[in-house]
Amino acid sequence: MSYEVILGFGLDLIFGDPVKFPHPVKGMGKLINFLEKIVRKTFRNLKIGGVLLASIVIISIYVFTFGIIWFSGEINNYLKFILSGVIIWTTLSIRSLHKEANSVYQALKIEDINLARIQLSKIVGRDTHNLNKTEISRATVETVAENTVDGIISPLFYAFLGGPALSMAFKAVSTLDSMLGYKTTIYKEIGCFSARADDVANFIPARISAFLIPVASWLCGKNGILSWKTILRDGHKNPSPNSGIPEAGFAGALNIQLGGLNYYQGQMSLKPFLGNPNQIIEPEHIRQSIKLMYITSFLMLIIGVFCILAVNSYKNYFR
Repeated sequence: MSYEVILGFGLDLIFGDPVKFPHPVKGMGKLINFLEKIVRKTFRNLKIGGVLLASIVIISIYVFTFGIIWFSGEINNYLKFILSGVIIWTTLSIRSLHKEANSVYQALKIEDINLARIQLSKIVGRDTHNLNKTEISRATVETVAENTVDGIISPLFYAFLGGPALSMAFKAVSTLDSMLGYKTTIYKEIGCFSARADDVANFIPARISAFLIPVASWLCGKNGILSWKTILRDGHKNPSPNSGIPEAGFAGALNIQLGGLNYYQGQMSLKPFLGNPNQIIEPEHIRQSIKLMYITSFLMLIIGVFCILAVNSYKNYFR
């Protein structure tokens, strides 16, 4: 299974999100919207309806993907290999995360604050129209850190664990959370299960990142020890059981402080501080966070391939 993951990883590095054919996430989004309308009309208890909605989406995506891979294998093993790699590619966000974060960096570099706010609004849920340069830089670094787990380590973890079908099922969980997993009045009940499912799905990958990010920090010339210490001290402070770990790791590596005051649809939200306020966050920290994301991603790939090869060798030895 490791070769399919390597293929998907390579395709994502080269091409980013596929634009020449419909992205699976768009199909997931349409399915979720369709089922949400049915659930709202059918169920008085939206929490139960939300459980059913999420279960249908996750299971159907897994079964559909598994069926495609199995059928392609019946035709030709090379077709199965290529199709598996392509599917895994669509679950990764390495190049697209680089592209989106770098667009914010480039706008700040030419001192175009309004353009930077617009670019940032494409990758964050917070209000961006009043943010200054430091706040824009902080938001971008936080997004790169969090998505290093959500968009890279987690799908790689599930691809190694269960192939393209399980990786795609994780993508379904992530999409459900991004569409329904809000604490607003509209989504609080129907999206409750989706939000919890996302927390569970990212739980192990986030803790894998606690080891990968300090090593990656050291490899790219940053403070790996401070990254590790910051994770231990601050990684649990975020209300999310997972996002605080990579954000704390990045904060320590870059010797900055993340977290603080944000606004979502005009409502104030104070996030816990992660890291030390030793430096003012600058656009350059965005570029450094992108580099850290890349090295962390490669470490996850290398470790995953090594684990798969070790398991296969162990099985072959005891046959």
